Amino acid sequence: MRQRAGLFDVSHMGEVELSGPHALDLCQRLTANDVARIKIGQAQYNLLLNENGGTIDDIVVYRLEADHFLICVNAANTDKDFQWILEKSQGEAEVRDTSCRYVQLALQGPLAEKILQRLTPLRLAEIKSFHFSFGAVSGSRCLVARTGYTGEDGFELYCDPDLGERLWSSLMDAGSDLGLQPAGLGARDTLRLEKGYPLYGHELDDNTTPLEAGLEWVTKFSKGSFLGKEALLKQKQAGVKRKLVGLEMTGPGIARSQYPILKRGDLIGQVTSGTKSPTLGKSIALGYVRAREADVGNDVEVEIRGRRAGARIVALPFYHR
Repeated sequence: MRQRAGLFDVSHMGEVELSGPHALDLCQRLTANDVARIKIGQAQYNLLLNENGGTIDDIVVYRLEADHFLICVNAANTDKDFQWILEKSQGEAEVRDTSCRYVQLALQGPLAEKILQRLTPLRLAEIKSFHFSFGAVSGSRCLVARTGYTGEDGFELYCDPDLGERLWSSLMDAGSDLGLQPAGLGARDTLRLEKGYPLYGHELDDNTTPLEAGLEWVTKFSKGSFLGKEALLKQKQAGVKRKLVGLEMTGPGIARSQYPILKRGDLIGQVTSGTKSPTLGKSIALGYVRAREADVGNDVEVEIRGRRAGARIVALPFYHR
């Protein structure tokens, strides 16, 4: 995957569309990032927030038109996110759950562009990171976005569900001589972890703020009022009590979600995600620890089924392309 390319079926992801003259205002009010900065044909990583600054979901916002936005949400959160946006819209924008209208395939890896270019007249080299275009791919009309959650170059393709199976087969055929392999969600989880990307339900939840999760870069306090802003400003002024860190195991074992993190026998945090990295050949993890223990180089321990194993806090990401 990191040497050639992998193809993922991520059609389980949800899609919510906002449209109308006040759609931008609604996006701005409910999210942390500044949606006004993106132009038609651009996408943006963003966060849906609640009143306490907690993370309802991490999302990608696509600006289809000046007043029409497509929001890709995490699968398990589709109903929750849709209802939240609909409730908060108060009728000022049209809000639709359009998940049933899309199949989403992710072609990721250093050879992704070469493989996809065989199937489309779109000039893929001109589509920059977090930009998208509409065009035919193997005869199927697609939204072709240079996005993904693997840390590699690649594309996410949205198309009509009736065209999904044919599109998958066409992509696999086009990449057969270049080593394209089908990949599952377990591989996707490992890839995002190697890049230190957060996953909702692990590193992010309704009680976790972007400041704790290292996502202050997503949070644009200068854009004006938004849900949770006051709570986040208070937290920023006071300082966070815990921080998300990267862990590299120095002792034997794999740190898994919810395993305790210790310092000299004292509980200082908890693992949120962990695996044996096939790319790096070592066991890595993400977890939250007390802010004063979050320095890179700090030696800690992870309790693995009653046994303590050495670990060290390291800089993120684990993997650099």
